[in-house]
Amino acid sequence: MIIKKIIPSTLIGRAIIIIFVPIIILVLVTSLVFYQTSWNIISKRLAESVVADINVVVKLIDENLESYAINIAKNDFKMIVSIKKQKEFNTYFNNINRGILSKRLKQALEKLNKPFFYDLSNIDKGVLISIKLNDKILQINVDKDRLYSETAFVFLLWMIFASLILLAMSYILMSRQLMPLKKLAIIAETFGRGLDAPELNSVGAHEIKQTSIAFNQMRTRIKRFLKQRTDMLAGVSHDLRTPLTRMKLQVSLIKDYKAKSELELNINEMTAMLNSYVNFVKTESFENIEILNINKILKGVVQSLKNEKIKITIEEKKEIKISGRPIQFRRALQNIIDNSKRYSTKMKIIIKKNQDNCNIEIHDNGPGIPEDKYEDVFKPFYTLDPARNKLKGESGLGLTITRDIIRSHGGDIKLGKSILGGLKLLIFIPV
Repeated sequence: MIIKKIIPSTLIGRAIIIIFVPIIILVLVTSLVFYQTSWNIISKRLAESVVADINVVVKLIDENLESYAINIAKNDFKMIVSIKKQKEFNTYFNNINRGILSKRLKQALEKLNKPFFYDLSNIDKGVLISIKLNDKILQINVDKDRLYSETAFVFLLWMIFASLILLAMSYILMSRQLMPLKKLAIIAETFGRGLDAPELNSVGAHEIKQTSIAFNQMRTRIKRFLKQRTDMLAGVSHDLRTPLTRMKLQVSLIKDYKAKSELELNINEMTAMLNSYVNFVKTESFENIEILNINKILKGVVQSLKNEKIKITIEEKKEIKISGRPIQFRRALQNIIDNSKRYSTKMKIIIKKNQDNCNIEIHDNGPGIPEDKYEDVFKPFYTLDPARNKLKGESGLGLTITRDIIRSHGGDIKLGKSILGGLKLLIFIPV
């Protein structure tokens, strides 16, 4: 669980980790090996070289060539030598923050077989070494370049710098490679909301090109299928109007009033069904995307019912705007409210907005719908009442059309229990 929280959720983040983590491990291992081997060896050789020069100075002093020893130490060995007459000598070691260097210097100085101490506390000003020579104290200030090499730190800095450069290059290159995937996600979201999404250009790596081509083919097939379905339903609806018109003329010539009224009822019922089919076809027709004011659209629909015997209240906090097709969206809301008003006398509409969606709750005090039928009522031509009156437009397509419109806007519609005792319809649409 902890690893899942640490690992980035984005593909580019995970790709960079896949590239960069091995580099970090390589740098750490290289640094460890370098300090354990190379820096250890370098420190040892530098310390031995310095102690060898000190040994030369000590021998010159033992031969009473103090002036010569001081000069050769200064000019050739990069050491500043001074001699003090002092009998007492306390040895101590100061190796603060200089572990390997202190260890190697101590090992080298022990080969002189003389009491000594050294001070590494201020290595920038040199390393102070004191050696006991009979009744004298030999003080030597060794230049830091003789004992300390900055090559190791330059190497480590270069490794870190090169890693950062590689990280930046990886991020730029991966961003360019993943750009087609981001476009694919945006276009897929647009197409999924029923908008006219353009074709995706096939660019990038071979796998991404294959994905783009497959998406374009899927998009073409879906659009072709939707067009064929719409054209077929529109054609059937149109072709049936002609024989229905002829039947109306023929029925008008019938003198038997009872038979005539029954035939007219059937013809009017078929005409109402065809009108509902045409309305269904209209939901598939092209319409420009506009900025919609949810509050105003709902108030307009409610205003059109002011003469109906139903009480409707609207609860709102602020205006909410979305992008969508105005005619289709109004038709969806009109269908829902028309269905509710047939079975109830009181309705309450609540408009609110959360972080991502606009929520519209429509409550009524009607008889409601059984929970096991919540999904069935959205099926085409399905109705809870077998004796429905098709002359009033109850063809079983109202909620089907409504859900198609809502889903084409990227949202959905759910049913539930109303606070008024009847049915609640919850519409949520992304803002």
